[in-house]
Amino acid sequence: MAESSRWSWIIVAGVITGAAMVALQKGGQDAVVAPAVVPSRIDIPSLGIKAPLMKLGVTDGQLDLPPFEKPDAAGWVKESAVPGDPGSAVILGHVDTKTDPAVFYKLKEMREGQVIKVARSDGKVAQYRVDSIEQVRKDRFPADKVYLQDGLRLITCGGTFDWDKHEYRDNVIVYATLVKT
Repeated sequence: MAESSRWSWIIVAGVITGAAMVALQKGGQDAVVAPAVVPSRIDIPSLGIKAPLMKLGVTDGQLDLPPFEKPDAAGWVKESAVPGDPGSAVILGHVDTKTDPAVFYKLKEMREGQVIKVARSDGKVAQYRVDSIEQVRKDRFPADKVYLQDGLRLITCGGTFDWDKHEYRDNVIVYATLVKT
């Protein structure tokens, strides 16, 4: 999943805004404390996906991505909510590598009402129901909708591939609502 600089800045702005809102909602604490509980695995039964999750952050102003050497892994943006907790929980995964499909290759096939499960390090499993799926141009990335509304967000690349920029032109985003933890 190649990244354009503009898309990365939109994501970074969303993550920072979300983190600031969390800090304000917690009574103005000096810093947002890293959660002791982290997501460890994502399971999407309808697509046959069972994948480990790694922590992703922001490095040099760019959102980290799962390494291409681990195409079967997805990544949780650690500045977002822990799945199962209030807030927007964001998980990224590649659609493909140079030679093979990757973890979120079938993400565009998700349908409303399907189930997504996220295992957590505390032994709980957050279960979500898909509300909607959209494909959107990267230069029109809906940062407010992704980062400021409660629920799980799964994001990968989609649409046509721009061979000049070496990246996909669109993102596929799945929006899901927590049904139980």
